[in-house]
Amino acid sequence: MSEQAQEQPPLDNSGKRRWRVSRRGFLIGAGAVAGGLALGALAGLPALRLQLAEVVDSGGGGFGGQSNDPLLWFEVNPDNRITLFVPKVEMGQGVHTALKQIAVEELGVPWDSVAVQQGTTAVGPQDSSGTSGSTSVAASYTPLREAAAALREMLRVEAAAQLGVPAATLMIDGAAFVTAEGASRTFGEVVAAKSGDWEVAEEEALLKTGTANRVVGQSLPRNDIPDKVTGTAVYGFDARLPGMKYGAVLRSPTIQGRLLSVNPVPAEAMPGVVAVVSEEGFAGIVADSRPQAWAALAALEAEWDEGKLWSQAELEELVSVGGPGGVSIQVEGNSERTLSSGAPLVAEYRTPLRVHTPLEAQAALADVQGERARVWTSTQAASRTQGLVAEVTGLAEEAIEIIPTYLGGGFGRKLGDVAVEAARLSQGAGLPVHVGWNRPEELRDGYFAPLTHHRLQGAVDANGRIQALKHEVGSGDILFAFFPAAMAAAFGADIGVTRGARIEYDVPNRHVVVWRRELPIATGSWRGLGLLPNIFAIESFMDELAHGAGIDPLQFRLQNLATDGRGAQLSGVLKAATTAAGWGTPRQEGRALGLACCYDYGTAVAAVAEVSVDAETGQVRVHHVTTAMDCGLVINPDGARAQMEGNAIWGVGSALLEEARVENGRVALNNFDTYPLLTMKEAPTIEAILVNSGVEEPSGVGEPPIGPIAPAIANAIFAQTGKRLRQMPFTPERVLAA
Repeated sequence: MSEQAQEQPPLDNSGKRRWRVSRRGFLIGAGAVAGGLALGALAGLPALRLQLAEVVDSGGGGFGGQSNDPLLWFEVNPDNRITLFVPKVEMGQGVHTALKQIAVEELGVPWDSVAVQQGTTAVGPQDSSGTSGSTSVAASYTPLREAAAALREMLRVEAAAQLGVPAATLMIDGAAFVTAEGASRTFGEVVAAKSGDWEVAEEEALLKTGTANRVVGQSLPRNDIPDKVTGTAVYGFDARLPGMKYGAVLRSPTIQGRLLSVNPVPAEAMPGVVAVVSEEGFAGIVADSRPQAWAALAALEAEWDEGKLWSQAELEELVSVGGPGGVSIQVEGNSERTLSSGAPLVAEYRTPLRVHTPLEAQAALADVQGERARVWTSTQAASRTQGLVAEVTGLAEEAIEIIPTYLGGGFGRKLGDVAVEAARLSQGAGLPVHVGWNRPEELRDGYFAPLTHHRLQGAVDANGRIQALKHEVGSGDILFAFFPAAMAAAFGADIGVTRGARIEYDVPNRHVVVWRRELPIATGSWRGLGLLPNIFAIESFMDELAHGAGIDPLQFRLQNLATDGRGAQLSGVLKAATTAAGWGTPRQEGRALGLACCYDYGTAVAAVAEVSVDAETGQVRVHHVTTAMDCGLVINPDGARAQMEGNAIWGVGSALLEEARVENGRVALNNFDTYPLLTMKEAPTIEAILVNSGVEEPSGVGEPPIGPIAPAIANAIFAQTGKRLRQMPFTPERVLAA
């Protein structure tokens, strides 16, 4: 694998890059390169306010706070190379392409003039929030534009001085400034000829208007595709170093198992074994090959305390709502009084443990040598991974470089635990060690999306207006699994669990209460966090209220949404999706439509599912999904539609198939034979519609579209069969039993 070093601003004694803060608040790299320029930008107050609002209102998705290091920066070299360094990782979502589009647009240079470089914890910017929560483009948009504009105008002023002309007369042609007479200086020539310190002008660099966009809003080819097609892309599983070995780690047979002791002697005699690394609660093998490591692992003689042998029924009971400890996250009016004065509709819903199943399983290569370490890994959170490795190795964080590779899917799962295993084995063996999980490990031994339980109560007046709505949620941890205890206590309700739990409809009396349930099985972030279970419950219940009132489900939603703001956005996508799907028109015999919508991270999404149900077998088939999304300014339409399509497929599979169960204290999974995924022959056709209600900045795209898929399917099943399914997945057994 390539280890080409990048020239960077030098380190100070603390291991941090040296940056000089300009009068405008940008950061200029001190001695960035010989004759070059590095300009950094923080997220800034507007972006921080946006992130805070998203955390409070929509559940959040970050893994850390704000630092004083740049979150992104440009480097211009004398040879006219322009590099955009970013901390956001590419895991198939096209984020590097979208960020490059924003940068190229604002700089005004040709597409091929800018290269995107993945940052590491030592090279390029860091972002302690990681790549998560559908915020990569939305949170980077404004600071990236401002940094690009500042860089452009810094160079323009210097070019004008070198050419002896007013700065306002210079035009950009290619990556160069050109006078009316044809004299020119490339960006690289400008920085090469510069003497003295760079300064950012006092006046703000004017940002380009949307009407002038050349590349933003265009479906440009993905930046990462050539390397992936030619096989030169490096994923965590591809990472290699000379002399490296392979590691495997001993796993508990039960969800609460605790390692008591290990006899390494049988494994030490196995072919290819280099070392058996055994510490308190941890044991692993280092060998010449991966098969040899796994074979030796099986020979270890381990004694376990298996802990309580939990059953599925016990876990479901554990998450049930009610009792002390509920935290209110939305209170308007007096829903209890309104609901108690009549005969409200009451319904309960459940969602199961779910697995992430990325195409690439967990993988990391660690090289721990003396007081320093380098780790190549598929991680969404390099800063978090750096801290975890420091904790287990005893090394200083600044002595550890985490190098994110391409990710073969992340979905909230790749947060650094495999890097910890590789680092422990490398430190124990004194050699570079690669750890790559197999599929049973990936399915059984990571963390899961938690089980959830929802109880909803609602009252509707004679005109079909909702007068009161109460949503009660019980769930295991999502983001609290990664938070310090003090921080979790301060928040009260897990901001991952609450994502999508709030009631967006225009209801005078609404109340949302969340119970945190500590589960004996590891749970954490999963695509959309709490969005899928919460929207499944709320949007299924909206259909139940509509049918109880005798009103068409679309009309019921439209008349219970506000006419401005989020309500207007939701109405817009509902109308777009239902018009395209032919809502209200006769369907092919044996099929029916269901709809649902949600608002998440500034984005409104609606989905319509066309479904059939085999009356004899109970088998559900989703034939077509129409989904409409209003995510504000779309940077790359093809990329946005791809995210909508991917979410639709994921949502259909989750609704119909995906469920992990615990039996006798063990996760009852082995491989895809026991955790089936949606196949190509089962996949629906998908229509993805982009709507823009006039918002001028981008909002979240990666996760919001998963919200309405499952309830749209459940509502279509009811429309076709009259059976209301309130527990996911919608298996044939549950359909027949309903």
